[in-house]
Amino acid sequence: MTGRDSKRTKVLCLGRTYCDIIFTGLQEMPVLGRERFAEAVTIVAGGGAYITAAHVASLGRPVALLTRLGTDPLSESLRAELEGSGVDLAFVERSDDAGPQPTVALVKDGERAFVSRRAGTSRPATLEEALSAPDIAHLHIAEFATLKDNPDVIAMAKERGLTVSLDPSWDDRLIRRDTDFFDRCAGIDVFLPNAEEGEALTGGTSTEAVLLDLRKHFPLVVLKRGEHGAVASQGSTFLSVQAPSVTVVDTTGAGDAFNAGFLHTWLDTSDLERSVAAGIEAGSLSVQSAGGVPRQQR
Repeated sequence: MTGRDSKRTKVLCLGRTYCDIIFTGLQEMPVLGRERFAEAVTIVAGGGAYITAAHVASLGRPVALLTRLGTDPLSESLRAELEGSGVDLAFVERSDDAGPQPTVALVKDGERAFVSRRAGTSRPATLEEALSAPDIAHLHIAEFATLKDNPDVIAMAKERGLTVSLDPSWDDRLIRRDTDFFDRCAGIDVFLPNAEEGEALTGGTSTEAVLLDLRKHFPLVVLKRGEHGAVASQGSTFLSVQAPSVTVVDTTGAGDAFNAGFLHTWLDTSDLERSVAAGIEAGSLSVQSAGGVPRQQR
């Protein structure tokens, strides 16, 4: 690892884990009072923390999931998938109040709408133990809501010598209305929003304006732009990498797959261009089938 303890290679992914119920092949999105039918449905574990972790594991890097899971039937239905993912589950807390936590995703023409339920707190009882594990190199926080619930987690990670990344994950209530957003993010090393999130946070109307504003708050910003690839800025470096043209089935979890590809390469090389390209490759593979986790795990 460049500039880091070579004995510490594992990524720790913090966030809520959902049961994703994904309907694909919709001809029309539902409206009140009308029923719509999908061509297919996929039921998989979801949430940015788990999806990122699953993709990191598929790339061959050790990774642990730091989350809470319920004991209800819906939460229990995820057990086999989680155990077969290659992700270290040693820091998963199971509690009656942590579920059920479903997400229903409706996919039409490659785009999607979500309805989710959050259950209980997002702070696992195993938080300090996980951050103190001797092989952890990096903490990835999968949504701003989790950071807001755990405002001390960045400082805790930094005290232990970890680098930290954040994907804000869309939350209309928080991303538009939390006036302390950037203060709460102090200490983040890598910020990984998508273009819509970046625009909402800054009010910028162009990629350049959004990046310029975000760079005031984060040392490294990667702005994910879907089919248009991604742009990144660090220090005096600005780069843009295009995405390949692929057949899009479902974009659920594509941003989390990108995060995994980017972080895996960045932790090894610190090479920004190679890391962005690796993120795009992972995201492009993800959108070609339903569900956010790597294809071999579906």
